[in-house]
Amino acid sequence: MKILVVGGGGREHALVWKFSQEKSLEILCAPGNGGISLNAKCFDARTVHDILELALKERVDLTVVGPEAYLAEGLVDEFEAKGLKVFGPNRKAAKIESSKVFAKCLMEKYGVPTARFRVFDDAVQAERHIETCEFPIVIKADGLAQGKGTYIALNHHEALRAIDSLMRKRIFGEAGKMIIIEEFLSGREVSLMVLSDGEDFVPLLSAMDYKRAHDHDRGPNTGGMGAVAPAPHYSEEIFEMVRRNVLEKLSLAFQKEGIIYKGILYIGLMITNQGPKVLEFNARFGDPETQVVLPLMKTNLSEICFAVVEGKLSKLKLDWLDEKCVCVVLASAGYPGDYEVGFTIEGLELVEVLIFHAGTKLVDGRFITSGGRVLNVCATAKTYTEARERVYREVQKIHFKGVHYRKDVALNMN
Repeated sequence: MKILVVGGGGREHALVWKFSQEKSLEILCAPGNGGISLNAKCFDARTVHDILELALKERVDLTVVGPEAYLAEGLVDEFEAKGLKVFGPNRKAAKIESSKVFAKCLMEKYGVPTARFRVFDDAVQAERHIETCEFPIVIKADGLAQGKGTYIALNHHEALRAIDSLMRKRIFGEAGKMIIIEEFLSGREVSLMVLSDGEDFVPLLSAMDYKRAHDHDRGPNTGGMGAVAPAPHYSEEIFEMVRRNVLEKLSLAFQKEGIIYKGILYIGLMITNQGPKVLEFNARFGDPETQVVLPLMKTNLSEICFAVVEGKLSKLKLDWLDEKCVCVVLASAGYPGDYEVGFTIEGLELVEVLIFHAGTKLVDGRFITSGGRVLNVCATAKTYTEARERVYREVQKIHFKGVHYRKDVALNMN
């Protein structure tokens, strides 16, 4: 059986690695990266058309889509039109991520708890609005910005700068044509990935990621600098509130709006004093949350994906290791801003835990850096402390010019 994984980051390497545990599978990846090429046959297919042609030519049995951009472009729609099995939501369903305005308005309409917000398509109006705000506030680009389109403004000056960057300078292009200005929510964050086959929701293990570039949640937002699973503060009681106030209301919303959601739904939650509230939805596996959830999964990933695609989630039973997983992301100096690539990575052969490659290339038998987030170093253990110690011990063995990573992932967890 052939499985095609679409994408080339750390999340996709984790997916490929998990599929590779099933010896009956032949794994393809487009476009992949240096590390993925050790576990899968990689193809330089990067457009929806080229990926579709690859799947048809190779007679792929199932395609699993990683990056959100392909979902927004309608890759799933194109595959389904050709009768191909594909894991991921169609373009209409993926709008829950590709437009934050759509997602916020959907939540407001159906009573899903979230931060109070206003939508603006004019920079001057947005700037007038912040005169009435209590700080901090959150300012978000409407469209896709690779996890970097959210700003927490602590004061008036920072808010003006964020509005200018998004709406006038258009640093994220059309993604900043509209923005959301919303209240700042206090509490503890949880990342919850939920399987959906169009009828049923089945949650995976919870996780928690580290979004800021520097220790103690300082610096700019990134795509994620580390993660742990399960989230230590996510209890059965909290999940019951999420099931009742988020999943059930979202199911009704999809039904009423004519949305058939198949794939993975990522829910970013803030556990506030008033209960869980939704920060954002993503229409795909989280990154780096996938890198800490999959190592704890005992169930075959192919079984899960086919259950989603074929509408059989109600018959699926997930099994998990009773352990903790910690991931530390090694990034290029300057990320998420400007950074240099092309540096040799040394010490990988000495590492004794999982490494998921994100921004690497394999050139003449050696790995070189090719992106902002370069490597994900992950370890499992019975406790967070032990998993954390294992990860940081192994991280010390890896070297490349300008390597940067947070040193506080899973710190002070029991």
